[in-house]
This record gives sequence, C-alpha cells and structure tokens, in this order.
Amino acid sequence: MRAYHSCNSQKTMGTYINKGNKAFRDIVSHEYVDKTSLIPLINASLNSENRYSCVTRCRRFGKSMAAKMLCAYYDKSCDSRELFHGLKTEQDKSFETYLNKYYVICVDMTDFTTRFRNEKEIVKIMQQEIIDDVLKVFPDIEVKERDDLMSILYSICERTDERFLMIIDEWDAILREMGSDDYISTSYVDLLRRLFKGLGSDTVFAGAYLTGILPIKRYNTESALNNFCEYTMIRPGKMSEALGFTHDEVKMLCKKHGMDLMEMERWYDGYRIGKASRMFNPYSVIKAIYNEEYGSYWTTTGAYDSVITYIQMNFDGLKDDIIRMLSGESIPVITTKFQNDMNVINSKNDVLTVLIHLGYLAYNRDTNRCYIPNKEVADEMNNAVQSTEWSQLAKTLENSQRLLDATIACNENAVALAIDIAHDENTSILSYNDENSLACVITIAYIWARNEYVIHREYATGKGYADLVMIPRRNVSKPALVIELKFNNTADTAIDQIKRKQYPAKIAEYTGDILLVGINYDKEAKKHTCKIERIRNGVFNNNKN
Repeated sequence: MRAYHSCNSQKTMGTYINKGNKAFRDIVSHEYVDKTSLIPLINASLNSENRYSCVTRCRRFGKSMAAKMLCAYYDKSCDSRELFHGLKTEQDKSFETYLNKYYVICVDMTDFTTRFRNEKEIVKIMQQEIIDDVLKVFPDIEVKERDDLMSILYSICERTDERFLMIIDEWDAILREMGSDDYISTSYVDLLRRLFKGLGSDTVFAGAYLTGILPIKRYNTESALNNFCEYTMIRPGKMSEALGFTHDEVKMLCKKHGMDLMEMERWYDGYRIGKASRMFNPYSVIKAIYNEEYGSYWTTTGAYDSVITYIQMNFDGLKDDIIRMLSGESIPVITTKFQNDMNVINSKNDVLTVLIHLGYLAYNRDTNRCYIPNKEVADEMNNAVQSTEWSQLAKTLENSQRLLDATIACNENAVALAIDIAHDENTSILSYNDENSLACVITIAYIWARNEYVIHREYATGKGYADLVMIPRRNVSKPALVIELKFNNTADTAIDQIKRKQYPAKIAEYTGDILLVGINYDKEAKKHTCKIERIRNGVFNNNKN
C-alpha cells in the first residue's frame, strides 16, 4: 500500500490554485494505466519558446486524468514524490527538477459552462473567481481597481520571483457550448490572448497546458493563439500515445482481468493517432472491464446531437461518403480548411474533419482518409443515421439485413433481387463500368453483416483473391461466406473460380459450413444473377439444403 503525502497544511488550499494532489491520488489508487510519460514531454518545454501546449482529443480519451496528473506533479503546495513512485516518469532525468516546483492554476471550463450557461458575462465572472482565489494565497498583493487577472499575476511574479504553471481542462467548452454568441466567444479568446500572448506572458508562466476537443480556433489561416504547440487527433506529434490506451496497454489489461482481447479490439480499437496506429478509447475499455461486459459506453452527450446535425447537412456527396464508411470503406478528406469552430461548417470536408475531432471518425494521415474506427462508434453512427431524415439510408440498412438472411437461406433469386435494389439505391456513387464498381455495391449491400461478421475485401486465399470473405464473429452460429464477383459473365463461372482457386482453404479454421456465393452483373440486362453452394466438412457440395 502506497503512503501518500497530503498537501502541506502551511499552504492555502484553493479552488483553482494550490489544488494539491488529491484528485490524482484517487486515480492511481484504483485501476491506473501509467500515462506519466507525458510529464517529461511537458518538462522539456517549460521556460522555453515552446512552453504553451494544447492537446486535443475526443471525449473520454483521458484528457482530464492527464490534467489532474500534471497538477499533482507540479503543484508546490504538496509533496507528490511517493505518488509517482514506480511510475515511468520517475526514471526520467527531469523528474526531480520540476517535481512540486510551481504555483499551479488549474481550471476546468466545463464547471463554468455548467454553472453560468445562460450568463452573458461568463468570462468576467470566471476571471473574478480565479482572481479571488489567487488573492487568498497572496493576500499582500496590492490590487488596483482596473487590474485584471494577468495584471495581478504579473505583480505576484515581480514581487516573489515565482512563475506560474496554468492548466486549463476542456479549454474549448465555452466556444463549443456558447460560441454562437459573438460577445462571449470574443471575450473568451481575448482573455486567453491577454494571458498567453501579452508582453508579460513569458514572465508570468513557466508553461501552460490546455486540453480540449477542438484545436484552437483559426481566423482565416492563423490560429488565435499561434504561439501554442498544438497536438490534435489529426496532427498529434510527440503526444500520439500520451492520451488513450495503446494496443499493448489493452492487451495487458485483458490478460490481467480475463477479458477477450479480440472483442475488446472489435469494440474499441481502430483510432490511428499519428505514429500510434492502434489506439483505444480508455473510458470504454475500463468500463467494459469494470462491468465485465462489452457495449457502448460512449453515449449520452451533446456531441451526439451535433453529429445528427452535421451528417444531414446538404453537402454534395456527404450521404454517399457516410454510406461508404458504414460499409467499412475509408474515404478521402481535406482537413486543412476547417476553422476549428463547430458553428462554422462550410463544406463536406469540414463535416468530416469535425467528426474526426469528435471521435466519430478515425483519420489516417498517411493516406488522408477517414473511416469509422470500431463497433462502438459504428453503432452510434447507425443510431445517428436512424435519427436523421435520411429515410433512404435507413431503408438501405433494412434491406441489407434481409439480404444477409436470404444469403444464409441460399435463396439465390432473393439475393439477386436485393443486390439489384442496392444498385438502384446507390447509383449516385456507382458507375457500373467494371468489377471494382460491382465490388463496391456488394460491400454496401452487406452493410448489416458487419454486426455479425468480420468482412474482408480481396481476401488472400489459396491461389488467388476472393472479392469478399465474411467470417462469423465469435458466438455467431452462421456459415462463413466466400463471395466471388463477375462482370458480364455468369454466376456459375464465379463459383467455378472459387473452386479452382481453393478460396476456402485459408478459412479452414472455421469449423461450420461455408457458403460459396457467385454473383454476376449483366450490363445489357442491368440485372444480377446469383449462385450459392455449400461446403460441409471441407467438401464441395451442390446440395444447398
């Protein structure tokens, strides 16, 4: 059992200053994944031109935990040495240099938006509360009538030769929730500029650490606080693994608690954040472990309502891209024009970019493409779609479920008809000129199957590639599907190709039945035909019973 040092009783405890280490002590006393490697990264920037950092991630990605950790480490009103004993940061050479060395001002902006949501002067009220708290710690500082927070902090620094470290958790909460009011948003941005871009900023602050969902707002091409180093979902830089759980960390947790790693991956994996190609939502992982049950824990927020609003905006091609991503594809996105303002959405790319920041889409910077990362998010996206006025897409999902049922029942005519319907419904994104277009419509037609199958396109099998291989997820008692597509040929030819190339050989570990599905599209007739055969015990069989 660790012995934790409490805050020094000689120091005045505050609401915003001298908060101590209690919050982080509560965190490490329970299930804590060591993310203290963030501390040396911040230490390296202190008292330099890179002292101002803004790290943004989607909700429930460990932002507040990181803020509490930094507060405990830097706050000079307490002794946190034992709190960090045995953790990664203790081994870093900078650990002793900055441990409990600063007056820390730590502010959670969601507290103010909750208390003063309808208050026009929220920024003025916030500033005054922080001033009152600071003056309890420094009661001898002379305050003039027109002094603002920055003036008072500067006076303290001149008198004491001390510097502050400021932590603002959810820095963008005011802009997200009240930013439609120009007076409030301008007042807030002006306060931040006064604190961190004024003549005395570097004198007052050894560093500042901001967390949020959105990067700092841009005006034209320039950030409102262009002296901040920003680390986002799109450009995370050296902070790629600082927030969120890595695959190795989740693997360790699953082993410790007897959880199924593959199910954990299916539900919560899939975020690609810079160099970290497999990042998990930590909140959902811990909830799944605590409840011993996988499910959607990433719900019931205002962000969900925003998603519904965004995805039904009438931007050309947006609905088609949502369909593609629900079917498992990635789509190209230009992220550079978004102004980091949820109230300023000017294009389809803006919608996709804000969904990346909100965590509803993942982003691959190497390819500049986005996609739906995992089942938890896919379920939420499906719910959002069902809540929109997209009756056509809702119908597509319903038809997809019927298609899967018809396939498993080996109803060849029903399968061919369902794919005809899928083709007609999605003509806006399909031009039937080649087999690649046919593959695209088949993938969309089987959207629903992703709930029960792991789906692979162009799956390497035997002597060639199957266009689509669908392997049942664990505890799903349905046959595997191997689908071969033909263009201006015959469905029988597709089946023969499966047999000739021995496609099922690579899914031999699946012990149930395997259905071979051949689909052909006749360009002249504009119709699909289907042939289905069943494999039992690894033997090709024409009996479809």
